[in-house]
Amino acid sequence: MPSATRKLCLAVLALLLVTPGLPVRAAGDPPTFPLSDVKPGMKGVVYTIFEGDQVEKVDLEVIGILNDALGPKQDVILVKLLGDKADKTGVAAGMSGSPVYFDGKLAGALSLKIGNFSKDAIGGVTPIQNMFDVEKSSTALPLPKNPAAITGSTSTSMDATRAPIPAEFAQPTAAGVQQFLIPIETPLITAGLYPQTLAQFGSQLAAFGISAMAGGSAPASPTDSQIKPGDMVGMDLVRGDLSLSAGCTVTSVEGNRFFACGHPLFSFGSVAIPISRAHVVMTLASSQASTKIITTGGIIGTLTQDRQTAVMGTLGAGPSMIPLDLTLTTPITEKKFHFEVVQNAQLTPVLVALASFNGIVGNPAYGEGSTLQLDGTIDINGHSPVHIDDLFAPIDAPIPTGFFAATAVQGVFTRIYSNPYETPQIGHIDLHVTMLTERRSAMIDGAWLEKSEVHPGETVAVKVLLRPYRGAAFTQDIPVTIPAQTSRGTLQLMVSDAEFLNRNVQSLASSSQGQLPGLEELIKLVNRERNNDRLYATLLQSTPTMLVEDKEMPNVPASEINILNQRQNPGGARLLRESTAGEWSVDMHQVIAGQHMLTITVK
Repeated sequence: MPSATRKLCLAVLALLLVTPGLPVRAAGDPPTFPLSDVKPGMKGVVYTIFEGDQVEKVDLEVIGILNDALGPKQDVILVKLLGDKADKTGVAAGMSGSPVYFDGKLAGALSLKIGNFSKDAIGGVTPIQNMFDVEKSSTALPLPKNPAAITGSTSTSMDATRAPIPAEFAQPTAAGVQQFLIPIETPLITAGLYPQTLAQFGSQLAAFGISAMAGGSAPASPTDSQIKPGDMVGMDLVRGDLSLSAGCTVTSVEGNRFFACGHPLFSFGSVAIPISRAHVVMTLASSQASTKIITTGGIIGTLTQDRQTAVMGTLGAGPSMIPLDLTLTTPITEKKFHFEVVQNAQLTPVLVALASFNGIVGNPAYGEGSTLQLDGTIDINGHSPVHIDDLFAPIDAPIPTGFFAATAVQGVFTRIYSNPYETPQIGHIDLHVTMLTERRSAMIDGAWLEKSEVHPGETVAVKVLLRPYRGAAFTQDIPVTIPAQTSRGTLQLMVSDAEFLNRNVQSLASSSQGQLPGLEELIKLVNRERNNDRLYATLLQSTPTMLVEDKEMPNVPASEINILNQRQNPGGARLLRESTAGEWSVDMHQVIAGQHMLTITVK
């Protein structure tokens, strides 16, 4: 066969193998349509999926160019989608990233919409060159081992890493009632998510600019990674017995690299989020906000960049996730759940709480009015495990008991995961929740001493009147031994719950945050916090305490205080006006609340 004929046959065969009507980018410099050549009235096409995995062509017409629409040099191509399907659905959630072509050349991605009740399918297109600029930011700067050393203020560094998402970041999701260009909603594909969970955590998810949509999961397929422009992908946040995945459309595929969305997912910059293949079950038309109903399949790669004009990822193996196992035990049954949660400083704490809560309410035996015993560990590579041990009783407010247990896990996890010392490598989270049928709680209604004048070394009984949720009040004794070295004078005896002590009395963990040698010392402080099923008696004296790293130094001599005051850099030392002369507690097997102050005179 002549060479010219053979080349022609190969070219025809290649055209037959690709998706009909969908331009394919070359391996080298892809054919793109420059923004400068886009004119009002120009006809083009956008490729997206309305159902299944079939990429469909939708005609469009250019309305005009909006210069600096989203910021300096962030131009937008304003277009109108044409045809029956576009008239029915408008610009639907999940269409973000749908590739737009003029004359067979890639011009950008459909990524924006105007309002929620527009009669026309009007959308905004992110120019393709702006999306390709994301690659220029793909080299992430190495994180310092000790961020506090950069700022010179460890408390400032700690506040920055733990700050919530700014309110203005969530504003675009609420701007739909106004006539502004806003990012097309990124549907949060959910499978196994209970309505109670969404009710409790929906506002936190909305703060990240994502809205939960009905969805599901699909079996992995060997062909999942064979994506092309117009296909759907999911950015997995949670996998396992609960799955949460944000869905977007692929704009461009270059070898093992792809671009999608045409707008940010969270604007986190450099990330490592698993990517899965997504499939469209149907596109739900709505006069308010149409959306794609999506399922997610097997892992196909890693999202590496989350920037203003696009997200970018690589095909291949996905990044590691944090395994979370939850066991829920009731008087009649036991149920186990397994989750994997994405590793991300901003997202992971709330996702850990969400997955925990979803597992707790997932047992048919769960019901309000029960007390929950939470026991758990957070294994951290190279460090001691973090221990979680607490009791949670129902309250009269309409807040599920499981929410308190889940957010307690979130609080501990956040302190460890967002520490200013190093990036912790979480090996495993193991939680065990035991459901106790009765409401176990009691309030401190009063306290008194059998004698108010004591001598050093003497033991005195503190009597505490406790009033349970229902039933008769009862008295609990706490034996308190006055330290032998106690000086004459007046002491204060605080009878209280654990929360009061953790929050107010020499809160070493919060006072020393950012001033410790490292993560291991922070773990020790967290593990030393009191449990709320115990009744505490704390003897306080009016002598100063010095906090140095993870250590308490009560009754500090004046000479040490003078040295501390003279040093310009006290090296993490802090001074408190009171010292703890002793602390005693009794296990009550119920949640204790309240406090009462007593005065003791030492003779």
